[in-house]
Amino acid sequence: MTELAFLVEDAPEGGYVARALGASIVTEAVDLPALREAIRDAVRCHFDGPYVPSAIRLHFVRDEVIAV
Repeated sequence: MTELAFLVEDAPEGGYVARALGASIVTEAVDLPALREAIRDAVRCHFDGPYVPSAIRLHFVRDEVIAV
């Protein structure tokens, strides 16, 4: 695997939640720098040696509600 993508959303209680697409990895953090580090740590723990992805892609999803 050369790249692993994460779906990043705002957490209901504040901060961010990231879920990997194609792997069973979920992590969360209070801000983006902490989230990036938590994702790197989770990926290193989940994959071994040569199976570690060479890149991690973060896809940010935000819902916006506007009045009519």
